[in-house]
Amino acid sequence: MSLLLYIAKAFIVLSISIIAIILDPIFNITSLENSTGLNNKHNVFINFLIKHRLLEDIHIIPFFLKNIPQYIYKLKFKNTFTNWYIFKEHCDAEPSKIFMKYPIANENAKDDEPLYTFEQYTYREAEEMIYRLSKYLTSEEIQCKPGQIVGMYYQNNPMFIFLWYSLWQIGCIPAFLNYNIQGTPLTHSIKIGKLKNILIDPRVAKNFVCEIDDNEVFTHFIDESKLYDIMKNKNSGILIQKQSIRTPASLKDYDPAMLIFTSGTTGLPKSAVISWRKATIGCTLFGRIYHMESPNTNVFTAMPLYHSTAALLGICAVISQGGTFTIASKFSASNFWKQVYYSGATHVQYVGEICRYLINTPSDINVDNVRKINYERDHNVQIAYGNGLRDTIWVELKHRFNIPVIGEFYASTEAPFATTSFQLGDSEGVGACKSYGPIVTKFLSIQQVLIKTDPEDPTVPFRNGNGFCEKPKIGEPGELLMKIFFPKDPKKSFQGYLGNKAATESKILRDVFTKGDAYYRSGDLVKEDEADRWYFVDRLGDTFRWKSENCSTTEVENCIMSNPLLKDIDTNDGRYIEECCVVGLKVDGYEGRCGYAILQVDPKDPFDRVELINGLLPRMFQNLPKYSLPLFIKFVDQIEHTNNHKIKKTNYRNDILPFGQNNNETIYFLKNYKEYVELTEEEFNKIKSGETKL
Repeated sequence: MSLLLYIAKAFIVLSISIIAIILDPIFNITSLENSTGLNNKHNVFINFLIKHRLLEDIHIIPFFLKNIPQYIYKLKFKNTFTNWYIFKEHCDAEPSKIFMKYPIANENAKDDEPLYTFEQYTYREAEEMIYRLSKYLTSEEIQCKPGQIVGMYYQNNPMFIFLWYSLWQIGCIPAFLNYNIQGTPLTHSIKIGKLKNILIDPRVAKNFVCEIDDNEVFTHFIDESKLYDIMKNKNSGILIQKQSIRTPASLKDYDPAMLIFTSGTTGLPKSAVISWRKATIGCTLFGRIYHMESPNTNVFTAMPLYHSTAALLGICAVISQGGTFTIASKFSASNFWKQVYYSGATHVQYVGEICRYLINTPSDINVDNVRKINYERDHNVQIAYGNGLRDTIWVELKHRFNIPVIGEFYASTEAPFATTSFQLGDSEGVGACKSYGPIVTKFLSIQQVLIKTDPEDPTVPFRNGNGFCEKPKIGEPGELLMKIFFPKDPKKSFQGYLGNKAATESKILRDVFTKGDAYYRSGDLVKEDEADRWYFVDRLGDTFRWKSENCSTTEVENCIMSNPLLKDIDTNDGRYIEECCVVGLKVDGYEGRCGYAILQVDPKDPFDRVELINGLLPRMFQNLPKYSLPLFIKFVDQIEHTNNHKIKKTNYRNDILPFGQNNNETIYFLKNYKEYVELTEEEFNKIKSGETKL
């Protein structure tokens, strides 16, 4: 009977889905307004689709079925499959549509004037300026040539976009260098990226310090005033590259579209190859999933463009749908919502810890009593999307900043696929990085899977008696793998890292479920719930093993930061701990690593540090297993981050007891699992001798 009921339900769901797919082009059922719940309070049909997680499936499936054949046709027969041709199509379709906006602070704004004005360009203006810039870049002065890898050492500003798309128009491969790195990491990036020309932003030219052979690598410090004079002058020469040169017949969609360098949190940067397939069809589908096809779409990003979150999932995604994007020069918690408000953004990007920065910002700085605007609530944002949003602040973020949808996704620069969620409301799907309806979920199960990890070492996949991997149980963390469809020629699915064959091969796991198959290893632990949603658990390298148990750093961090003690009940604003980082710390004489928490606090705050951390203990005892408790804690003025706002955990994993790496820090110790006390030389000697047990 239960089987018949299951079949009947499946038939009803499938029938309704087919009807909705047929009707969607006519009635726009899956519009952004319906998907965010703005128009459907009394619409039984749409509410049914949302309840059963079908609305987004219906939004995705027809688009996928339509665009994949078009993409294959452009790839196989027209050779117009790259991002340049996507951009050109929108230039021709809507030439007067705003392409790009860049906020400029109105320092002397009067009471009736906006705080920001915008440098902006239409699609047609951008196209024409790119042709003029292309002429200059191929001149004797710069000598960019088709097929050449060209470095860009550039901050967020319109010139970044113009240079990037000019290089694509010429037929070059742009390589985005992190303008905050110098010395050995920069030299390493240039060498492994095989860069011939490097275009350098004058604003960060002082950072460009490295050891390179000037006869092999040519550096160009850009004179932007000169370039803009050329680009805006309609009498300047232009270069419209021949299609046969821009996209030669030999070009494959798994060839490099660009290079993006990894953040280097675990060592020197690696040059991740971004294929044309990923930059085109991948970003196009991503843009559809997050409803960037709406006529008024404007994606705001303050994330660095040299990373994939902003470059691919921000810029490429919105251009694929013919939308507008706004780029800020850098992230500013105090100005974020003001820039968003004046830009008219419908989408905002987040990454890493910036959501916590925003929540920690006092509400009153976003209230303009003169202009009668509450910048953090009176905006047009419908979707905030990104990765790394903790579930402990997820709902708070939505409520405080008036955001209907959170689009948490899972992706990494080099990964062949991504997972996404489209989270409405305050309960279902909070924290999920993958959430689809039954149809898309079933389809994606072909390419994305979780596997058990070895109980003794979670970085090693578990293999059964037959030598194959197994899927974990519901709620059990497993490593996320992504299918490599051509195991004998992996680069067709996973392009890996340029100039680093060993690192590329280390990300491929073979003979997973059958002999000869291959999967990309994410290096991340993910768990699945009963509704087929996936939740990020931790980096495999970030977990630590203590007392023969695997401990999640994220679990400990969330427990600490969600403690009610950290909120001032009267104002609901104050937080004694601004940020938290947990790592596994090696202690001489003990196997594994124990929990070590680094807490960022305002050094001016007068509260008693020992009293605070001992106040956190009851909740930690209540919510954490004993082996996960942080045995050591230290306070810092500022937790160190990469330039993409990710915590540099490696900086803390190798801390030295008892007084830190500089031998002058105060570290606290959970003595006898009862209370935190200052770790003195005497106490540490007792630990080393075994008199005091950890």
